[in-house]
Amino acid sequence: MAVYPIALDASVFGWANDAKTTADVLDLFYAAGGDLISTAAHYAGGRSEVMIGSWLSRHEHRDRLVIATKVGRHPDALGLSARSLRRGVTDSLERLQLDRIDVLGLDGEDPSTPIEETLTAAAELQAQGRIGHLSASGFSAAGLREAVKVARRLEVPGVQLLLAEYNLLERRHYEEEVAPIALAADLGVLARIPLANGYLRGDFRSRHDRPASPMFQGALQYVNRRGSAVLGVLDEIGAEVGQHVGRVALAWLLTKPMVVAPVVRVPSARALADLLPGAALQLTPSQVERLDRVSEP
Repeated sequence: MAVYPIALDASVFGWANDAKTTADVLDLFYAAGGDLISTAAHYAGGRSEVMIGSWLSRHEHRDRLVIATKVGRHPDALGLSARSLRRGVTDSLERLQLDRIDVLGLDGEDPSTPIEETLTAAAELQAQGRIGHLSASGFSAAGLREAVKVARRLEVPGVQLLLAEYNLLERRHYEEEVAPIALAADLGVLARIPLANGYLRGDFRSRHDRPASPMFQGALQYVNRRGSAVLGVLDEIGAEVGQHVGRVALAWLLTKPMVVAPVVRVPSARALADLLPGAALQLTPSQVERLDRVSEP
């Protein structure tokens, strides 16, 4: 998937970000060349999709954008049954004011529904032109392997993209369990929470630093010896390349095989502007190795 190296996480739209802040972030993202906007049907009860849809309706160049949303957790369309999938897609299309979702995400496994039913329904929606690619988020390694195997058996497109939590402080699960499957099945990966809830931006260096929104509360778990060591090396490399530590953390992710783009969530357009140069930052092999070593699980 050829997209701008940084994607936009819309989970804060309609919750931490009001309508004006959301529009400002989207305007800046688009102006910078960004294209992939990632949301979900249940974010802020659907308000995230509504805000994106309102912004899209005023935008003349919709075709340059890649709109990704996830279904399966909205109360009106819970789970991944064929019925829920069809209802979820219909409702998301209405909120987004679109006739096609570029990337439809399966938002977590549904033990009550055979994956065969989910993938068959998704293939039908693809054939109808209502969705493009299929992604998976929150799947276990076993569930993901089964989805890949079943798609091959059914001869349907299946999952082509993963949303997986991956950053300098959360490496073990992705690298040991998810990455081997992605590599074997040639799946693209969008790295979720790439800045560890803001910790890797350098926003939280002590327990006295408090997030402006509860959405970034998780950063405080990294205020410890390991987190400080990682920030220390980010500070050193940031000084060497003349870049903010958050940009260095994003550039590290972009050196990893299968990673299409980190998906950043930001509280403001200003915070987004601070991160976007990370898309073009090239780290040396030595700098990557230093970050690998200090962040080793």
